[in-house]
Amino acid sequence: MNEIIQTSGFSIESLLRGLLGIASLLLIAFAFSRNRKGIDWKLVGKGLGIQIIFALLILKVPFVSTGFEFVGKIFAKIISFTQDGTMFLFSSFETGIIESPLMNFVVMILPTVIFFSALTSLFYYWGVLPRIVYGFAWLMKKIMRLSGPESVAAAGNIFLGQTESPLLVKPYLDKMTMSEMLCLMSGGMATIAGGVLAAYIGFLGGDDPVQQIMFAKHLLAASVMSAPAAIVAAKMLLPEKEKFETKLEVSKADMGANALEAISKGTTDGLRLAVNVGAMLLVFIGLMSMANFILLKVGDWTTLNIWIADHTQYDNLSFNMILGYIGAPIAWLMGVCKEDMFLVGQLLGEKTVLNEFIGYMSLGEMKSAGAFVEQKSIIIATYILCGFANFASIGIQIGGIGALAPKRRGDLSKLGILALIAGTLASLFTAVIVGMIL
Repeated sequence: MNEIIQTSGFSIESLLRGLLGIASLLLIAFAFSRNRKGIDWKLVGKGLGIQIIFALLILKVPFVSTGFEFVGKIFAKIISFTQDGTMFLFSSFETGIIESPLMNFVVMILPTVIFFSALTSLFYYWGVLPRIVYGFAWLMKKIMRLSGPESVAAAGNIFLGQTESPLLVKPYLDKMTMSEMLCLMSGGMATIAGGVLAAYIGFLGGDDPVQQIMFAKHLLAASVMSAPAAIVAAKMLLPEKEKFETKLEVSKADMGANALEAISKGTTDGLRLAVNVGAMLLVFIGLMSMANFILLKVGDWTTLNIWIADHTQYDNLSFNMILGYIGAPIAWLMGVCKEDMFLVGQLLGEKTVLNEFIGYMSLGEMKSAGAFVEQKSIIIATYILCGFANFASIGIQIGGIGALAPKRRGDLSKLGILALIAGTLASLFTAVIVGMIL
């Protein structure tokens, strides 16, 4: 088991590598752009500037950092409330403890998704979330000169999921330009919802309240910072060239006639999400195991496994190893040390090819096993994984947003891969900036 080395903080090397990482990401976005001459470089600069300011405030300014830690404490406390309900449902009446071997995930993780979904619905009904969303939307609209609908959608994605946030701009979906639609989709790919945020805190923080608070702070920071990053990536890939709606308005989603109905609706939505997450994990982990079995046999037949065990940190040819080597250069550009870059590269691959839930599960397991040399690598990986940017999300967005605007299904399909690229770039922009100043 490796001993984690606490990194010393800001250095010229991390600054230079961070600048190289930002330049590389901008180059990738430029290469995939559908209209390179139309890129608004002022918007790109403003978006990256907002990210850097957010990062400095959250990580370096004491009172802002304390504020995010306070919100983290609230999340950690709410998780403990969820566990009270979990204990009632699943513990033995005789011993008072949970005796099921499934307690680590089905019993302890998925219920937090349901509880937070209900809580989010209640806060939306009370008008708390709409006011916060409006504030973020107004800020981004003024600074980055975006349209009203895409500003609202980008702000909504900080707190809501990739299929819930479009409800905030439902009246405008049919009239959105292609650039606005990509911005909407990219924001959904780049951020996470409140319900799964709680689950990720559980993965990384375990039962330790201090660790839960620390990771809650970083996960919240990642979701906030990735909103402007998604705009930067989307507007580079598909710059705006049409007339757009300037009115800034947060549409009222139907949360029910009263608070109890809002809680009921949120609980039902959370249950649906939890079942969906559990089913996806079952299938994707099974497929990954099958791929690893096939690759193991190939490695045995070709004696490649012996060479891999002698010359790499992996024991044999595997899906994880392939993803690790593909993603390692990107991880290094984000500021990860060379000893940990293959692990973080593997996590980036798992998130993109499979989903972020599996990525966070793997990160939690690696962290518990002491696989990382530096604590900084764990933090950067937390930011890299924070988003729904994976191939399955393309289908989810086509189905979810397409149900709200059936006429736009064809456009959603055309923009799917671009949204995936933009969402991935957004998480990487956030990670590299954090890596520069940690």
